[in-house]
Amino acid sequence: MEISGDTAATDGGRIYLDANATTRPFPEVIETVAHHLRMSYANPGSRHAEGRRARRVLEESREKIADLLGAAPAEVIFTGGGTEASNMAIFGFASCVPETIALTAGEHPATIETCRALALRGWKLQNLDVDADGRLMADQFTELPWDNLKLVSLILAHNETGVIQDVAPLAELCRQRGVPLHLDAVQAVGKIPVSFHELGATALSLGAHKFHGPRGIGALLLRDGVRLAPFQFGGHQEAGRRPGTELVALAAGMARALELCCADFEVRTAKLRTLRDRLEAGLRETCSPVVINGSIEHRLPNTLNISFPGIDGEAALVALDLDGIACSLGSTCASGSAEPAPVLVAMGRDESVYRSAVRFSLSSDNHPDEIPEAVRRIARVIARLRGNPNPPEAS
Repeated sequence: MEISGDTAATDGGRIYLDANATTRPFPEVIETVAHHLRMSYANPGSRHAEGRRARRVLEESREKIADLLGAAPAEVIFTGGGTEASNMAIFGFASCVPETIALTAGEHPATIETCRALALRGWKLQNLDVDADGRLMADQFTELPWDNLKLVSLILAHNETGVIQDVAPLAELCRQRGVPLHLDAVQAVGKIPVSFHELGATALSLGAHKFHGPRGIGALLLRDGVRLAPFQFGGHQEAGRRPGTELVALAAGMARALELCCADFEVRTAKLRTLRDRLEAGLRETCSPVVINGSIEHRLPNTLNISFPGIDGEAALVALDLDGIACSLGSTCASGSAEPAPVLVAMGRDESVYRSAVRFSLSSDNHPDEIPEAVRRIARVIARLRGNPNPPEAS
């Protein structure tokens, strides 16, 4: 498979390196959504022929997503996106008398803010520690307050650093203790193999627009037989768990996007890893000193979180945008916050590192010829911010 966008940005065009924020839908996905907006427009809850046709499309999409993610169709609940899915899981499991929720300090805002809302209702939040690479420290698991623990919520692949967690030891302890485990897999699905049943989670969140699907659609995978307290009210849809007329066209688009990602998964992943590693090597050579944030071995193939000590990340973000590089400081859901990235603080990074961190994330739209040009522009910006008008050239 050839990774390509419209053109390689070697002629001064913009280079998009912010795929963890969102991706452009595959052309086939756009066609799928448009087709079903035209042809499967009826309410899938209606009992006439048009409604039954829409219901078939919805259920076929559910079956395809379940098959690709190692789940049963009845375990797939369509939502409006990954944030809603995480909210649904956390609020749904935390409907009892307030006790304790365990999570890491570097969770996505969809998890952190939901848990903070529960803390205002009397819930206690127990932070799980990570090491300098951003990986969970397994020796702490047995020390958790299991008797009072009612939920563990964990990000599977980190949206800022790309670090992938080994959840198996924690999942086994949760199973033994009867504690639900929710995994935020929004950044993982479509980028690494994800099997719901093999992971051993009780619930798992995903969002289509992170893997070239349409915005406005996601899913919560919920283990068969597990019940959640209602999060929203007003309808019987999704087996009474998510009211509102189902998004048939978007569900079909999400299923198509996931199908395309899985069809050539190994080739796609290898290409992304190669581009990411070339970008990293070029920045190491031209922007020294740099610090790579997160595990080198256990991270998403498309994600590079890198610090440029001596500069301000916010200033770099603005300057890079002006020079045609689209990137971010971390979670788009936390953009505008003056606080340092909690995940970098939890990893023990000092201020010069976490204040200068920038996230570059690639997708199938990126062309190999863009990487040298991206390195050249980034090096030029970093050198200028450090007061050096003549950055070194990559060899």
